[in-house]
Amino acid sequence: MLIVQICVGSSCHLKGSQDIVELLQDSIAKHHLEDDVILTGSFCIGKCNRVGVTVQVNDEVYVGVTKETFRDFFKSAILDELAKEGA
Repeated sequence: MLIVQICVGSSCHLKGSQDIVELLQDSIAKHHLEDDVILTGSFCIGKCNRVGVTVQVNDEVYVGVTKETFRDFFKSAILDELAKEGA
């Protein structure tokens, strides 16, 4: 089980957190991971970056997630991590 927190604080909101939320929802559904991923919003995680959104997956913080980098982020942070857990 992964807990994925998307920063929806003002800085990340302006950088497209809603787009990342929608991409995560779509990708989780596409891969049938609804029982393996808990998706939640979070106010500032404290790792603001000049570009992109901050996302925390369990204890790991990823900065700079954008629509353009989402595919790589999803593969490494979600799919690969679930594979390690044996989901």
